[in-house]
Amino acid sequence: MAGIADVARAAGVSKSTASRALTGAGYVSEATRMRVQHAATALGYVPTTSAVSLVTGRTQTVGVVMPSLDRWFFSQVLEGIQDALLEHSYDLALYGASPGSAARREMFEHFLARKRFDGLIAVGIEPSARELERLVAFGKPVVSVGGYDAGTNAVSIDDEAAGRIATDHLIDLGHRSIVFLGGDADGRRTSFGDARRFDGYLAAMRDAGLEASARHVQGDVTLPGGYSAAVKLLGDRRTRPTAIVGVCDEVAVGAVIAARRLGIRVPERLSVVGIDDHAYAEMFSLTTLQQRPHQQGRAAVQLLLWQLDDPTAPAHRIYESSPLVVRNSTAPVDDDASAIIGVGHARER
Repeated sequence: MAGIADVARAAGVSKSTASRALTGAGYVSEATRMRVQHAATALGYVPTTSAVSLVTGRTQTVGVVMPSLDRWFFSQVLEGIQDALLEHSYDLALYGASPGSAARREMFEHFLARKRFDGLIAVGIEPSARELERLVAFGKPVVSVGGYDAGTNAVSIDDEAAGRIATDHLIDLGHRSIVFLGGDADGRRTSFGDARRFDGYLAAMRDAGLEASARHVQGDVTLPGGYSAAVKLLGDRRTRPTAIVGVCDEVAVGAVIAARRLGIRVPERLSVVGIDDHAYAEMFSLTTLQQRPHQQGRAAVQLLLWQLDDPTAPAHRIYESSPLVVRNSTAPVDDDASAIIGVGHARER
C-alpha cells in the first residue's frame, strides 16, 4: 500500500507539502495541491486517521452517546449520523448504556473523559442526571438531538407544537373526550421531549375549553406499553374516550391493536393519532405528526462540523418540520359512540 512518502516522490514535493495538500492544513498552491492529489489517486493512497491527526490536531472521530440502540428513533438518527460522517471522512465511536444503570454512570463519570474525539453528539439525553452538562464539561463541542440542549447546539422537532397539533386535529373533528396515552408523571418512562408533547396536548385542551376533561393515562413508551395501557383504558365503556393522542407512534399503534381486539372499530368508534411517522405508521394507516430522525442525525453532524470550524460561533437549535400526515385512524366524532351518553344509549358496531 502506498504511503505519504510515495505520494510525495511521485508529485515531486516534500512529505510535509504532500501532507498539507491532502489534509488542507496549511497553505500550498492550487497547482501543487492538484499534482499531489492526482499522485495520491494514481497510487491508491488513503490517508490514515493517525496521519491526519498529526497534521490537523484532530482525531477525525466523533463520539455518539445514546440510551438505546434498538428503538426506531435512535437507530434512524444513528444511521443519519453515520452517513454524514462518512461523507466527511470521520469515524464514529458509539456509546450506549441503559438509563440508570451502573454502566451508564461509569461512562459519564470516567469512561468518556478518557476517550479522544473531536466532538460529541448526544441523542435523547435527559436533564435529570445532568449528563449533558457533564459532556459539555469535557471541553469538546457537543450537539444534542432531542428536546433538551443545556445551551448546546441542538436539533429536534418542536415537540410541544406536535402535541398541540395532534390534539387540535381531534378537536377539529368534534372530539371532546380525548386522552393522552403513554409515559408517566415522574418522568421515569417519559423523555424530556415526550413531556413537551404532553404540554402541547394540555395547551390545546385548555384553549378549547376542555381542560377539565384532560386525562393522562400512564404506560411504557413502547408498542406493548401502549397496548397494555389502552386495554385498561378502553375496557370500561363508561369512561372510554372517543379519541387518543399517543405520546409516540409505537404507543398509538399499541392502542389501535388493543381497540381492534376489544371489538372497537377505528376510526368509527375511536380515533387515534400518534407522533413520529414510525415505519409502522403506514402499515396501520395511522394519522401522525411526521418527524425524520435520519435527517436530524445528518443535521447534528452539520452543526458539529460548523462548531469545529468556528468554536466561537453562537449555539443554534434547528427545528425540523413535523407536518400532520392524515391517514385512516381518525374521523369525525360519532356522538353515539361516546360512553358519556350512557350505557343504555350506545351500541357497539
